[in-house]
Amino acid sequence: MHRRELLGLLSRHQTRFIEESAHLDRARAFVDAHEDCFHCDLWPGHVTGSAWVVSPDRRQVLLMHHRKHGQWFQPGGHADGDADILRVALRETSEETGVDPSHIRLVSGDIFDLDIHVIPASPRGPRHEHFDVRFLVEMDDDMPIPGNDESHQVIWVPLMHVSRYNNNRSTYRMVEKTRRLRTLMDACA
Repeated sequence: MHRRELLGLLSRHQTRFIEESAHLDRARAFVDAHEDCFHCDLWPGHVTGSAWVVSPDRRQVLLMHHRKHGQWFQPGGHADGDADILRVALRETSEETGVDPSHIRLVSGDIFDLDIHVIPASPRGPRHEHFDVRFLVEMDDDMPIPGNDESHQVIWVPLMHVSRYNNNRSTYRMVEKTRRLRTLMDACA
């Protein structure tokens, strides 16, 4: 995957959320303008990959308490130069949960959500933005999730309680999208 592949994913992504739509326009312009958009030393910002991990029945979400940021997030991270952002999201999910990749099932190769958020200045670098491309994956919620040293804890959270752990707007969007998927699943059952 090269920038063209990500630009294709971005152009196919549709959302009913106004804020995400604005992120989509900005992300396309950013990726188009920066050949090195997948490198974490590009300081205006860079592309990251994440996974919104749900249980097969879409009633639970896997969240990790991020050690560096002290907040609950979905698994994800830097591309480190890898232009295949889906591969990045799946790799980061496996690394951060400690779960073998064979237990992580991709629901769709299309973008599930897109967010742009600011990362404050730190000893590692100046203030910058993450253009976070998120994919929907599922895992069985009855298997052990050992985690790794990047998180204090990794837990399954009932969908209706996710806002108790993280109530930012992008998490709200993903919860709402998951609720809609669950409604569709229930209607088809």
